[in-house]
Amino acid sequence: PTDDEGNLLAHLIALGEDVQHLEAERTNLAVEHVGDGGSGSLRLFPAGTRGKARVFGRRVSTWEFTDVDGVEVQVSLAVDGAGHLYELEVWKTNHGRLLSFPSFDDRA
Repeated sequence: PTDDEGNLLAHLIALGEDVQHLEAERTNLAVEHVGDGGSGSLRLFPAGTRGKARVFGRRVSTWEFTDVDGVEVQVSLAVDGAGHLYELEVWKTNHGRLLSFPSFDDRA
């Protein structure tokens, strides 16, 4: 993942309950952009999961932010049935392209 994608994943992991172990999966994570017109959604492949049959397990966190054009963006993080990182879903409320990831520079 890019630095911006990684920062967003870290933020969503921090928002989840009992999922801090997912932070370790970010260190060796492959991503694949979902062909959804540039929304920014990603399929997530922690080490050892690429090429294996995986199914959606559950959403572990959700969050909203405003894109640089003033349009609200909803993001969620999901794990697979085995509890591994599975998908970062990004949905811009006008169905447009994501223009910018949020900045976490001012995070404490």
